[in-house]
Amino acid sequence: MSKVRVAGFCVSLDGFGAGADQSLDNPLGVNGPDMFQWFFPTRFFCEMIGKGGGETGPDNDFGTRAMTGFGAFIMGRNMFGPVRGPWPDDSWKGWWGPNPPYHAPTFVLTHHPRPPIEMEGGTTFHFVADGIESALKQARAAAGTKDIKIAGGVATVKQYIQAGHVDEIHLAMAPVAIGRGEALFSGIDLRALGYKTVEHVPTARATHIVLAK
Repeated sequence: MSKVRVAGFCVSLDGFGAGADQSLDNPLGVNGPDMFQWFFPTRFFCEMIGKGGGETGPDNDFGTRAMTGFGAFIMGRNMFGPVRGPWPDDSWKGWWGPNPPYHAPTFVLTHHPRPPIEMEGGTTFHFVADGIESALKQARAAAGTKDIKIAGGVATVKQYIQAGHVDEIHLAMAPVAIGRGEALFSGIDLRALGYKTVEHVPTARATHIVLAK
């Protein structure tokens, strides 16, 4: 049976899942890239951006698991891009260029409807304006027997966790404090929601923790 998963979600030492002041020039927010230093050197990331080389090992293994084998993705509008309010036109098609890394139907939560965008490599962005339950229903239909990934950002991940829909959470805990940003754990009682640690792997750049019900 397919699962709903959060995977490869970076969290700082002080509990933030994104830096403050995200913008077109700073998509991960102030100090946000510091949380991804476990992922950027991996072979998987290097291949994803069209470069050779890269490191293997546990970080690469977790990075690969976090992005492959999913039948559908769900993300918030802020993760899709910096455009706010009604869409001014159809020019913004995401941060990732013509071939985004998802390669599966990807459902974007928004308050402003927009026609789907078919990209290279099998990614189609579908814009869902009627809530998280509708997006999950559509994602389940698209994913079939494959898992669904709640890709982010922080607000979207929290909504799906609080609604009881997330079966597994992989957090990549970075050994850095970023000072300000979007707090992942505020308002969430993981213990009360039934999550337990099922995997715990420290590396030089992160501590990978997998929680499951």
